[in-house]
Amino acid sequence: MKNVSRSGRGFAGTLHRPPRYETYETISMYYEMAANDHGLPHDPLKALVAPRPIGWISSISADGIPNLAPYSFFNLLATSPAIVGFSSGMRKDSQNNIEETGEFVYNFASVDLIDAVNISSSHVASTVNEFELAGVTAVASTCIKAPRVAEAHAHLECEYLQTVELPHVSGKEIPWSLILGRVVAVHIDDAFIKDGLVDTVGMQPLTRMGYMDYGVLSHKITKERPEEIGNMETIKASPHIAK
Repeated sequence: MKNVSRSGRGFAGTLHRPPRYETYETISMYYEMAANDHGLPHDPLKALVAPRPIGWISSISADGIPNLAPYSFFNLLATSPAIVGFSSGMRKDSQNNIEETGEFVYNFASVDLIDAVNISSSHVASTVNEFELAGVTAVASTCIKAPRVAEAHAHLECEYLQTVELPHVSGKEIPWSLILGRVVAVHIDDAFIKDGLVDTVGMQPLTRMGYMDYGVLSHKITKERPEEIGNMETIKASPHIAK
């Protein structure tokens, strides 16, 4: 490992000495993505960025056919406005439906629904109703036309914002699209609201890891952030920070 040093001014404008790093030897795997020569039977990358929340996305086609599919590259990206996003390799029915109709639903994937989540990942014709295929119940949403999974513990009704085509080398890499949506309505099972807080652990979220593996959230750790104990008064006073 090379020694790396930086110099510059801190946030308060004071001059700092370049940091010094110890030189040491490690026994670890190293490979570069261009060659992807990790030498393992399967690509380890997704196992390193884990666990990942599953975006169990329901939509409806312009012809009125419901669609349901899980996406392991999904997350809440902002809260004010509330924006979620998921990425899809190659164009799939979910993306087609969402871009055509302008809406979709995030359904909370939980451990008890693992079989339904897994089955709904099947590559089937666009005329197939994955709600029926997965054996779950489609119920109406409140603000949009796309249906929700009745058995899910929570739902986010979303209006489509835009699609971002991610950079790739044509002919060598898979084209990926990032689909963004604004959350317009939220549903939460009352059984998981305790003392005014959502009991996420009790909801048993199903998460995605590498390979064919899923993860389970078993417990939580609560830790106050520095700004909540008085170390960032300037930032807290900003008019742009929601109180």
